Amino acid sequence: MSTADVTSSTNDQKYEIAHLKLVPKRHIGRMIAAAIVLLILAAIVRAFSVGQIEWSYVRDFLFAPAILEGLKSTLIMTVAAMALGIVLGVVIAIMRVSGNPVLSSIAIGYVWIFRGAPALLQLMIWFNLALIFPTMGIPGLFEFRTVDIMTPFVAAMLGLGISQGAYTSEVVRSGLLSVDSGQYEAARAIGMTQFKMLRRIVLPQAMRVMVPPIGNEVIGMVKLTSLASVIQYSEILHNAQIIYFANTRVLELLLVACFWYLVVVTLLSIGQYYIERYFGRGSKSITASM
Repeated sequence: MSTADVTSSTNDQKYEIAHLKLVPKRHIGRMIAAAIVLLILAAIVRAFSVGQIEWSYVRDFLFAPAILEGLKSTLIMTVAAMALGIVLGVVIAIMRVSGNPVLSSIAIGYVWIFRGAPALLQLMIWFNLALIFPTMGIPGLFEFRTVDIMTPFVAAMLGLGISQGAYTSEVVRSGLLSVDSGQYEAARAIGMTQFKMLRRIVLPQAMRVMVPPIGNEVIGMVKLTSLASVIQYSEILHNAQIIYFANTRVLELLLVACFWYLVVVTLLSIGQYYIERYFGRGSKSITASM
């Protein structure tokens, strides 16, 4: 076949294809699934709209002083427990990778105990610590009654913070292990101390790996503070319960608490997005250049 015949045949094929209409594939299964989901959402919205909910109570108690005070206590507990958890997590992670068998064993035991025991159980133990240690201090010098020290705030902070430290230590450890071993060797070669190496070389690189899960842990801690209501800590759920015990509007007050949890979680999620983008800017530039 000559070149002219090939060219003519190709042109004829293009002419035939040009008259064809491209019809997108219809995903019937997706359309049916979307319709079912929309029907379920509509049913839920209708149930809340016609159910026995006095929305005026939700509006009236949304900015009630007791609710706002509980919200403040929730935020304070979140910050305090996460600060304790992050500090303990970094220390335990460093102990775990130190190479010292004693420190490593202690770190493993810490994670095993406090990650294995439920957070609510730990809160109850700390709050009732006076049954084991009636007093705390140095005998003969100074002693305090444990029941006076272990307030609901202290018990909640220790229970949530120490428990969080076990989870955070694993996050920090994964971040430390993600740094190339050559970085450690280079830092030692120029005479950096262990602490300076961690502060200047290792941790800045490990932050890209650690920030997303720690951000999720912060958001989880906001919701986990609701467990402190069991030991009478005045967070938002506890204060909502006190109100609905008095006026019997249970669901309305729970919706108020839910609203504020969603507000706080939304704001934290936005902050987490920008923090992740800040620490991940190096990896994005590497990906773009590949």
